[in-house]
Amino acid sequence: MKYVCILLLFIGLSPAMGQAQFEKALQTQLILASDGDVIELEAGNFQISGSLSLEGKKKITIRGKGMDKTVLSFKDQKTGAEGIKITNCENIVLEDLTVQDSKGDLIKTMHVKDIIFRRIKAEWTGGPKASNGSYALYPVLCTNILIDSCIAIGASDAGIYVGQSQHIEVKNCTAYQNVAGIEIENSLYADVHHNHAYGNTGGILVFDLPDLIQKKGGFVKVHNNLIEENNLSNFAPKGNIVGKVPKGTGMLILATSHVDIYDNKILNHQTVGVGIISYFMAEIAIKDKEYDPYPTAISVFNNTFERHLGRVPLQGRFAQIYRFKLRFGRDVPHVVYDGVLDPARCGTDGNYLPQHKICVHHNVNQSVANMDAEHDFKNVRRNPTELDCVQEYVKSNQF
Repeated sequence: MKYVCILLLFIGLSPAMGQAQFEKALQTQLILASDGDVIELEAGNFQISGSLSLEGKKKITIRGKGMDKTVLSFKDQKTGAEGIKITNCENIVLEDLTVQDSKGDLIKTMHVKDIIFRRIKAEWTGGPKASNGSYALYPVLCTNILIDSCIAIGASDAGIYVGQSQHIEVKNCTAYQNVAGIEIENSLYADVHHNHAYGNTGGILVFDLPDLIQKKGGFVKVHNNLIEENNLSNFAPKGNIVGKVPKGTGMLILATSHVDIYDNKILNHQTVGVGIISYFMAEIAIKDKEYDPYPTAISVFNNTFERHLGRVPLQGRFAQIYRFKLRFGRDVPHVVYDGVLDPARCGTDGNYLPQHKICVHHNVNQSVANMDAEHDFKNVRRNPTELDCVQEYVKSNQF
């Protein structure tokens, strides 16, 4: 087994060793690694000047001595954008290390089958800034993803972002001081549970966006998370879709389908506990003819909501809607639905057929509102019975 050989290669790799020598040795090992290799990184703070890359490998483990013990810092990065980039690989494990301050994304994996992030801290150390990279942990176009016991801090888009991927589990993670703490985008079969998202602009987002390779996401479960006090001012760069997320958002579901939100604690958000909206609320023209802009088959149940009485902060488009259209005052509902319906999914009564309905039921401190955005917010409704239903797929547990 080549594990022993690699350990011998890295004997003496420490902060006392020349940083350039360490970086060259590590990148060489990534290039020369054979299937099944384990690359051990010693404890220490290592300054890296260029992106590290792994491509076309199978069954590779990159392991440090522990979060905050093995630190790869890209603060003075001169070449590349990502800190670590992994492409076209299978069965990759990253564990027990910290990655800091890359120009772009901290760890990006693309076209990887079976990828594990375990006990990884990914952070920008200078606080929330638009100049920070977009994503801390960023698997995209991947299959079979596990993100376990990781920490993400300071991303100008999303701390933990999974995009255009399938079969995903995000658990036991912490995300704070990001625009979005955790985001699942255009992805299928995701299980997001036992995480702590706090101090972000938005805690957890589940989005489907147009103009992407994987057109439709859905079948997402978000449960047993602590989502609290995500009231950070939005610091996303101008033009970024996540820049439209209002500060004070617990969860936002945008234009996706078959999402279960249950057994979460969603606490003390200034704007909304859970928002369920169509892409039309983004006020961006849709050019992708295959794109479905409507959220459907969404269930919000068995959650606990809390909110301090107060008006929505006057920042961004959502705040203006709340102020001039919805007029909730200090009594802001926990769950807000834009009420924009797809006519093709409606029955003769003009409402969604049962399999497409938005259902909100059996939540602690439940309060709901249908914004009636389709008719310029003229008939805002706070009737809890309007969304009181149970999705058939939830009943049968066939998710």
